[in-house]
Amino acid sequence: MALSALDAADRVEQLVILTERLTELVALEAQAFEQQRPQEAMAYIEETSRLANIYRHESARVRANPAMVASAPLAQRTRLIRATEAFDSVLARQGRALDAARTVTEGLVRTIANEVAAQRTTGSGYGLKGAPSAPGSATSITLNKRA
Repeated sequence: MALSALDAADRVEQLVILTERLTELVALEAQAFEQQRPQEAMAYIEETSRLANIYRHESARVRANPAMVASAPLAQRTRLIRATEAFDSVLARQGRALDAARTVTEGLVRTIANEVAAQRTTGSGYGLKGAPSAPGSATSITLNKRA
């Protein structure tokens, strides 16, 4: 989906509104991850994805043809630049929050796997010449959303 602008000023205004809304949504998602409540971020994913696709498409169009916004008033273009800088900042924040959540999740999975492996190391019988059998090797586990 593309923006339908009347002129450069209208296009810049629409881009500012789009960028500010996208910034707001990404900030809410980042906040949810920072507060260890990733389930709250789910409420924003659909709108964020839709707006991000429009943003990506429009950014590519403007990069390919800067004349689309060149005749907009300087104050308006400056506002778009500031909105874009704020968006970049909140994307970095979200990246840090997601990285932290990933690290915690991987640590939990590793801890669970180690505990399962430790509990499986007890001998389950006797082998050759009455010696305890060697412990079995640890196996990986898979978590299924439907389980």
